Amino acid sequence: MGTPNLVEFASAMLVGTCGRLLFQQRDNIPTIRNPGGIGLFGGHREPGESFAECVSREIHEEIGYLLAPERFERLGPYEAIAPDGHQLRGEHFLARDIPVDALNVTEGSLLIVEQRDLPAFLPRLVPSSAAAALKFLKLSAAH
Repeated sequence: MGTPNLVEFASAMLVGTCGRLLFQQRDNIPTIRNPGGIGLFGGHREPGESFAECVSREIHEEIGYLLAPERFERLGPYEAIAPDGHQLRGEHFLARDIPVDALNVTEGSLLIVEQRDLPAFLPRLVPSSAAAALKFLKLSAAH
């Protein structure tokens, strides 16, 4: 975490108890990354925090639902260079059985997507979330 241009994050594909996918319509605030975009819930990693701890904390902050770090299944890493030149390094996770009725979304708004509609929905996602969705589709096809 010592590289000044490095942004580390963790985010998760969330599957509701209804079997649908839960996405975040991001607030349209120019000072946040991907304002107004559609993505996953998650956020920046704090110093000394594992990626799993990060995603657990961020999900709790953003939807008001606490999942222990071990409830998240790792989908894989993500690395890219953002348009602003920052190096992005993150981990994508998956969590299932999220009770939609129990959520209190505090950042952005909740978008619920049928799993069968995910391939057509991919172009609407911010790049890192699209990468996670592709990992999820690959995992789903393998089962």
